[in-house]
Amino acid sequence: RFISKVEEVLNDWKLIGISSGKPLEKGVYTTGLWEEKSDEISFADFRFSITHHYLVQEASDKDGKEELVEDALPLSMQDLLCMNNDFPPRAHCLVRWYYGLREFVVIAPAANHDAVLSESKCNLLLSSVSIVLGNTGCQVPLFVQIHHKWRRMYIGECQGPGVRTDFEMVHLHKVPTQYTHLSGLLDIFKSKTGCPLTPLPPVSISIRLTYVLQDWQQYFWPQQPPDLDALVGGEVGGLEFGKLPFGACEDPISELHLAATWPHLTEGIIVDNDVYSDLDPIQAPQWSVRVRKADNPQCLLGDFLTEFFKLCRRKESTDEILGRSTFEEDGKEVADITHALSKLTEPAPVPIHKLSVTNMVHSAKKKIRKHRGVDESPLNNEVLSTIMLFLFPDAADKLTDGSEAMPSTSRNNPPPESEEYNLYNQFKSAPSDSLTYKLALCLCMINFYHGGVKGVAHLWQEFVVEMRCRWEKNYLIPGLANGSPDLRCCLLHQKLQMLNCCIERKKERDEGKKAYTVDRSPSGSYGDTGKAVDHSGGDYQKETEKERGEVGKSWESWSDSEEEFYECLSDTEELKGNGQENGKKGGTKEGSKESATLKPEGRLHPHGKLTLLHPGEPLYIPITQEPAPMTEDLLEEQSEVLAKLGTSAEGAHLRARMQSACLLSDMESFKAANPGCCLEDFVRWYSPRDYIEEEVVDEKGNRVLKGELSARMKIPSNMWVEAWETAKPVPARRQRRLFDDTREAEKVLHYLAVQKPADLARHLLPCIIHAAVLKVKEEEMLEDISSVKKIIKQIISHSSKVLRFPNPEDKKLEEIIAQIMSAEATIARARSLKAKFGIEKCEQEAEKEDLERFVNSLLEQPEVSVIGAGRGPAGSIIHKLFLNAQRVATMIPLDEELKRSGSSDERRLNLGAVADFPPPAGRELILRMTVPRPAPYSKPLPQRMYSVITKEDFRLAGAFSSDTTFF
Repeated sequence: RFISKVEEVLNDWKLIGISSGKPLEKGVYTTGLWEEKSDEISFADFRFSITHHYLVQEASDKDGKEELVEDALPLSMQDLLCMNNDFPPRAHCLVRWYYGLREFVVIAPAANHDAVLSESKCNLLLSSVSIVLGNTGCQVPLFVQIHHKWRRMYIGECQGPGVRTDFEMVHLHKVPTQYTHLSGLLDIFKSKTGCPLTPLPPVSISIRLTYVLQDWQQYFWPQQPPDLDALVGGEVGGLEFGKLPFGACEDPISELHLAATWPHLTEGIIVDNDVYSDLDPIQAPQWSVRVRKADNPQCLLGDFLTEFFKLCRRKESTDEILGRSTFEEDGKEVADITHALSKLTEPAPVPIHKLSVTNMVHSAKKKIRKHRGVDESPLNNEVLSTIMLFLFPDAADKLTDGSEAMPSTSRNNPPPESEEYNLYNQFKSAPSDSLTYKLALCLCMINFYHGGVKGVAHLWQEFVVEMRCRWEKNYLIPGLANGSPDLRCCLLHQKLQMLNCCIERKKERDEGKKAYTVDRSPSGSYGDTGKAVDHSGGDYQKETEKERGEVGKSWESWSDSEEEFYECLSDTEELKGNGQENGKKGGTKEGSKESATLKPEGRLHPHGKLTLLHPGEPLYIPITQEPAPMTEDLLEEQSEVLAKLGTSAEGAHLRARMQSACLLSDMESFKAANPGCCLEDFVRWYSPRDYIEEEVVDEKGNRVLKGELSARMKIPSNMWVEAWETAKPVPARRQRRLFDDTREAEKVLHYLAVQKPADLARHLLPCIIHAAVLKVKEEEMLEDISSVKKIIKQIISHSSKVLRFPNPEDKKLEEIIAQIMSAEATIARARSLKAKFGIEKCEQEAEKEDLERFVNSLLEQPEVSVIGAGRGPAGSIIHKLFLNAQRVATMIPLDEELKRSGSSDERRLNLGAVADFPPPAGRELILRMTVPRPAPYSKPLPQRMYSVITKEDFRLAGAFSSDTTFF
């Protein structure tokens, strides 16, 4: 049954019959694509996995039937003699030991079963394999894994028409003395073939000796030392605030492996026995090098990211970490919010040039130190002052005229076409010169160098005090772009922008300026502000009786109601001229008495040549209120409120009223500026496309323009009509504020005050990842490593998907950090290798470029050939590396070293001198021969034996072919 199941699997995989393929190209085992497919079979109650490994090759152009020869050797036997792919650096162990096996099948115990240790069971499996190959005619080699898996022991067989190859293996821990050199291995190989011919044909030999270099102590470490002048607080290893560290703390290259290869030798040309050896690595025709990378090398940027990410898992609040609250005094809470309104009536504050950040938070520090000693503060004054001045440079500016020195915010946002702009939008972080971005970098450094989570909590506490001080003193926050919160940035950045909006509104009000200077005209007359605002009924306000005149919630940019109308921008030039006459005919008559009694208020400027339809007076653009800025959490909260109103008629009506707060405010401002106006006048200014004009012939035969409202404005229970009837002539300065800056500012300050270090880390992690990516890109540009470029693209793509979600999964964040660490380690390896190969000291430009290509290949390829072997530029450097390591290891005096400057023969004859290279860490030999077996008249068939000798391992893998017809 077992044999039948194996045959069935081979048949399903179409491995029955003669196999064909083209000759193997050089290096195809490393560069080619290997694939495998698996299945499960059982022998009684013991389960095996059967796996087919094969090299994917392009189909031959010739017809396959023409290539098939009836008595041709199986493909695997033909490839036994191929020398194009000896010693591949990366391949399955069977491929390395049994060359020519571009395709083979392995039967191994299933994962949860014990190894096959019994000799009788091994023989039973091998006989079953032999029967399977004989029954099916399969010419693909079939192996069985025996003994423990870590030993990688295989036995197998390959059958063809009248021929058979047996694959055998020997594995020992101790190397027999007589088999440590070529002479003894040749004796084994010849005796194993058992060829009766005399003399035997010459044996083809391939030899590879591997030398390991581990001692790098004689070379300087390429990591740049820190700038001692930029250190803060005397921290060794620290760096300037606002910058991330980069580079490895240890050598990321642990070993260099040099393989000296003699690919095509014939028996008798070279001598290698227990007394003498011709195998001098300097004379080897081929050199290849590989580097062994240190496992998880400690890198500065990776450590920064990892430690900052650990903050996300902390549970403590700021008060729990630092002790009692900043605003807690003598066991009694002092609610600073109660002093907020009284601050509005205080005299104007002192100019900012007289204010220092240290003075700003002096009172807060007193309260903190009242409950803990001065020495217990996580951050000392020097570090804290440096950070606060870095975050708030305007506090240090001193002007001669005493005016405020606020940094320009126009530079905060890079141009939209720049890559940096796309990055902070993709990552949902913040612009790289913004306050939020700088705060993230400072907190990251504080967490790593200056007190950990306690230092983070202390700095954040001081930051919140600074925000409240700026709100109370009317000082704008530097490093934030003007305008409403940018929803493309992180929530914390939006909150700071919201606070800046509140400070700006409050500052304008305190200075007696009017905060309502937006022209609602769609024709492009934007008044003094020079900007247009969308007025599609999107600003709305929820009013309840409980509020009793207080400002309610502001609402912006909503279009849930079917009754909402949108502003349609168009050219209003055709409205000019005949508007007054046509308005008298088609407009709604209203307010004639009000026109005589009311005094116009809140006018900005006339609207071109437009006049009111009924009084005939010029139409004035009113001073209106600015729309309320919003952050994404408020938008989400208010969307839930609107969704809860349902789809009933009452709910829809209430939703429309909530959305029309801005519309109502604009109507009241318009009525105050234009006494005696009607709804048509308002529509002509606010939404010109909803006022339709056409030419008609009057009674006298003259062509005149006649206007009327659009169809949607005439819908019964129109919200615009209802709002117009409700609106009273009230100028903007006397209206209830659509945006209550005092209330919104206190909400932001409270939000900031209750943030835990973990919440803060979550908010700022996108900024840290953003900064890390920019740092990696900056360092990569100096090295130009293609593999790092690919990693950076993967990081950006991955981060853009993960960081857009409010609460990304920790596992995905860890993957992003691991990718950044991988890129950093690769760059550190490149710098380490460049330092060891002395690329920077190379004077010849051509030689320098060759060495750079060689180093970059070492990072990306498993093994790199050395051009010119030991006599090329790279080979000479490698030789010197080994030579210096040997000199340091044996402490050779200078006079002895001078004796070693002769030829290689002289060095070999100088028995007192130490060799240029250490003893080889590994010796690999491949012996090949074509002889008839088992009889002299048998068919000549390929024989092959592979040997690998290391310090604690000895393995022989032989492929011996026999003629099964003439034996």
